[in-house]
Amino acid sequence: MSDEEREEKELDLTSPEVVTKYKSAAEIINKALQLVISECKPKAKIVDLCEKGDSYIREQTGNVYKNVKKKIERGVAFPTCISVNNTVCHFSPLASDESVLEEGDILKIDLGCHIDGFIAIVAHTHVLQAGPVTGRAADVIAAANTAAEVALRLVRPGRKNKDVTEAIQKVAAAYDCKIVEGVLSHQLKQFVIDGNKVILSVSNPDTRVDDAEFEENEVYAVDIVASTGEGKPKLLDEKQTTIYKRAVDKSYHLKMKASRFIFSEISQNFPIMPFTARALEEKRARLGLLECVNHELLQPYPVLHEKPGDFVAHIKFTVLLMPNGSDRITSHPVQELQPTKQVDDPEIKAWLSLATKKKKGGGKKKKGKKSDKPEEESAEAEPMDVTTNGAESQA
Repeated sequence: MSDEEREEKELDLTSPEVVTKYKSAAEIINKALQLVISECKPKAKIVDLCEKGDSYIREQTGNVYKNVKKKIERGVAFPTCISVNNTVCHFSPLASDESVLEEGDILKIDLGCHIDGFIAIVAHTHVLQAGPVTGRAADVIAAANTAAEVALRLVRPGRKNKDVTEAIQKVAAAYDCKIVEGVLSHQLKQFVIDGNKVILSVSNPDTRVDDAEFEENEVYAVDIVASTGEGKPKLLDEKQTTIYKRAVDKSYHLKMKASRFIFSEISQNFPIMPFTARALEEKRARLGLLECVNHELLQPYPVLHEKPGDFVAHIKFTVLLMPNGSDRITSHPVQELQPTKQVDDPEIKAWLSLATKKKKGGGKKKKGKKSDKPEEESAEAEPMDVTTNGAESQA
C-alpha cells in the first residue's frame, strides 16, 4: 500500500476492528513479557531470553487472523531487549554474545508486537531477587512507575505534551531520581511506531519538539526511564547496537555487495518495523549494516549506559485515548517496593487521584472535577500504592 493510500484511509480507534487489533496485540505482548520475566534466572543467557520473547510473539501473532481473505501483516514490532543495571536500553545481543544474568541484577525488559500494523509495546523493570526491593533500586523503580501512573492520567484529550514532560520530572525528583534525557514517547499509528506527536522526557535547549495537544482516538506509547545517576546516558560501544529500523524516506546506491545483500534482505523481511541484526546472517551483517547506517538508510537504536553503580528503571505502556477515557492496554505489576522516599507533594497526589475513565451515567459532575475516590479508575491504577504506602502488594 502506498503512503498516499494509507493516508487516505487512515484507520483509528473509531473503528471497533482497530481497537480489537490493538487489544489482541496487547494481550500477546503482556503474555510475552510475563514469559520472559519467568525465564529470567541467574546465569540465564540474555540472548536466549530475547529469542524466547521474539519467538513467542511470532508464534502467537501467527495464530491470529489466519483465515482471512486479505493477508494481514503481524509479528514483532520491537525486538525483545533486556538491559541490565546501568545499561539504559536496547540491549538485544547477537547469538555469539555470552552475557548472562546475575542475582540482584536490575533488568529492563522492552518488547512490542503488532497485528496489521497496530502496535502494542511494553517495558518493565524487574529485579532478580526474592522478597521486596529496597534502597535506591526501589526508589528508581517507584519513580518510573509513579511517573508512568501520572503520565497515564495526563495523556488525555485537551492536555498538552509539555504538561507530561514537566510532571514526570517532578515525580522523579520526589524520589531523588532523574528522568533520563533523550527518551521520546511517540504517538502510534498503523505501521508507524514513531509518530509525529511526541512527549519529551526532559526539555532542554538541545532537544525540542513541537507543542502538541492530545486528542480523542489517538494511541501513544508512553516511555519513562528514570535513573539514580545524572540521567545523561552515553553510547560506549557502537558494536553493541543490534536494533535498526529502515528509514523509508531515504535512498542511496550502496557500493558494497554485502551491504546490498543485507539491505535487500531487510527491505524484504523488515520493511517498516524495527528488527534485530540477529535475524540476519551475522558475518555479512556486520559489514553491510555499517554502510547502510552511514548513509542513513537505517536508523540505529543505540545501547546507552549511565555510569557504573547507577540504577536505571524503565516503564513503557500503550494507551488508547477512547471516548470513555484512557485505556492502558499493556502493563505488568511491579514487585513489592520499599523505597527510601515518600511522595508528599500535593500536586503529584492530585494527579494520581485523577480517574482514567469517565464516569458512567449521571453526568452531573463538572468536567475535570476531581473526586476524592474515583469510582471508575481502571485496574491499571493499582500501582498508585507505590507512592502512598511505599509498597505494591502484587508480586
